[in-house]
Amino acid sequence: MKKYELLYAISQDTTEEQREALIAKFKKFVEDKKGNVLGIDKWGMKKLAYPIKFKNEGYFVLMNFEAEPSIVREMDNVMNITESIIRKMFTVRD
Repeated sequence: MKKYELLYAISQDTTEEQREALIAKFKKFVEDKKGNVLGIDKWGMKKLAYPIKFKNEGYFVLMNFEAEPSIVREMDNVMNITESIIRKMFTVRD
């Protein structure tokens, strides 16, 4: 398994309960696919450098995990169709 870092921004329009549900959803996604979540760091609401989908702020979350590359592709697809996710970036860690 490889180590990954996922940074994603959740739309400012989501409630706190919806944000926590999304964070739990992606954590459970990795764990259900036999991956290991090493840590989740909630950065909170931050101003965006430029508007994304007509939003000026986003709630940023950094998740470190170990998983197979196929899981990352699946998770990327799921995040693409999740309306509340306005940006995401996967990075391979050494």
